[in-house]
Amino acid sequence: MVETNKQIRECEVLVVGGGIAGLMAAIAAADNGAKVILADKADSRRSGSGATGNDHFVCYIPEVHGAPEGFLAEYQQSMVGGNADVSIQMKFIKRTFECVKDWHKWGIDMRPHDEWEFNGHAFPGRMRIFLKYNGENQKGVLTEQALKRGVIIENKTPITEFLTNENGKIIGAIGVDISKLEPEIKLFKADSVISATGQAVRLYPSITGGMMCNTAFSPANAGTGRAAAYRVGAKLVNLEIPNTHAGPKYFERAGKATWIGVLKDSSGKPVGPFVTKPTKEYGDITADVWHSVFTEKNQNGTGPVFMDCSETAPKDMEYMMWGLKCEGDTSLIDAMEKQGIDLGKSMVEFTKYKPFLIGRGIQIDENGSTNVDGLYAAGDEVGNFRCDIAGAAVMGRIAGEHASARSKGQIVSYDIENHPTVKKAQEFYTKLMTREEGSPWKELNMAVQQIMDDYAGVTFVRSETLLSSGLEYLRQLESNAKNSMTCKDSHELMRALESFDLLLVGKLVMKTAMERKETRGMHKRSDYTFTNPLLNGMFITIQNENGSSKLEWRKSY
Repeated sequence: MVETNKQIRECEVLVVGGGIAGLMAAIAAADNGAKVILADKADSRRSGSGATGNDHFVCYIPEVHGAPEGFLAEYQQSMVGGNADVSIQMKFIKRTFECVKDWHKWGIDMRPHDEWEFNGHAFPGRMRIFLKYNGENQKGVLTEQALKRGVIIENKTPITEFLTNENGKIIGAIGVDISKLEPEIKLFKADSVISATGQAVRLYPSITGGMMCNTAFSPANAGTGRAAAYRVGAKLVNLEIPNTHAGPKYFERAGKATWIGVLKDSSGKPVGPFVTKPTKEYGDITADVWHSVFTEKNQNGTGPVFMDCSETAPKDMEYMMWGLKCEGDTSLIDAMEKQGIDLGKSMVEFTKYKPFLIGRGIQIDENGSTNVDGLYAAGDEVGNFRCDIAGAAVMGRIAGEHASARSKGQIVSYDIENHPTVKKAQEFYTKLMTREEGSPWKELNMAVQQIMDDYAGVTFVRSETLLSSGLEYLRQLESNAKNSMTCKDSHELMRALESFDLLLVGKLVMKTAMERKETRGMHKRSDYTFTNPLLNGMFITIQNENGSSKLEWRKSY
């Protein structure tokens, strides 16, 4: 039996996830006087996709950029500006500089060269909106700021389920203590929950197949917030539109705008129209706007595509290596040093990575609130807004402010220990932990990845027959796994539950992809080959309604 800890943790605001969005939400809620608990499956000092650093932060400074409308227009054409509600984007823009100044005051160096410096992810001759900064220490600094404000941090505690009362209002959550070999259920009472669990990584295979942790983003981000929110009735949005990233082949790492070079073919010809010489001000934005350049070039025989830094000036090369360190790409730097790779002489092959979910997920309003009473979301798991590190920081702060304002002084009286979801979870976890023989979690996760890649990926075009077949295979896989999987310890239980959440998210991707009967972006349908202009600015939401998936179309706003 997986036991339940007798101590029920009570707070006004429970923050789920200790990444940038979660920490900023916790800080803001505590600043507003709320009692806050933050639960993180790892350790907030070194967790999430910002664990080891970042070096670009979208930031609007009136004195630099002029009117916010001009900044908005440039932002919407960037790699993070699509599939979003403008009302949220504008609220975000107006509060970016405030967050940047606070981070700098707290000890994160946002002006490493004594000025507000905008470089990378930019079109030549156009407004530059990505602030260059040194985020090496950002997680430690934000954790310290949260602790100073009295935030209680429960590390090694993934949240697996949100709890609602008979009226559909949030009353708490279920967590699993994985700090020891034997897992233990932790129960949380809370009037508000802020979900900030990041991207959904490991839904598709990595560039190196079975090496699931070779990802450009944290492999621990497994769609759990999306799955838990869906189960309590929250609307998810934009799941059907694939998103990919790019970087060094076989060594998945983010930070493509940190590289100061030009993307070229094997003959040395630039593959994009934007730059012909390396420049730190712009980088080469080709990979941001032409996601398929790498696969297209390989398919038509004109590939591979390389990042060429051979003409990068010595000072800019030094700047680039510093930037890769700020971005947290120290493992990449170490690998190049060990292999004797001289970027001044050798080109590095780049490629497109498999899809992952970022900016596709939980639907929120301008305050970070969902359609479920008391449930908020922020960061990379939001589905109608995206701005990566900056979006996580700003919208995390906004969600924390509004959650604390509604919940301060509110005490949940519900007997959550006897909540039916708690009983069901305990029974399921116990089955997984006590089954003597069975399949490990990796088999389920890899099977989900294979099905998603074959039937709802970007390697092949999508179609009604492929998507419906993939959906049926996921259903069969889920049934088999529930009756055959076994876990030896708390770590394996965590990974198993993540895999089931990924499977659920995969089913929702299949369903929404079938509903979008057109080709749009990387959502390519062989049975609907054109982009329907009547669907411009139209989003698909999916919601759990009495055990069935309810799909709706809505206009972006």
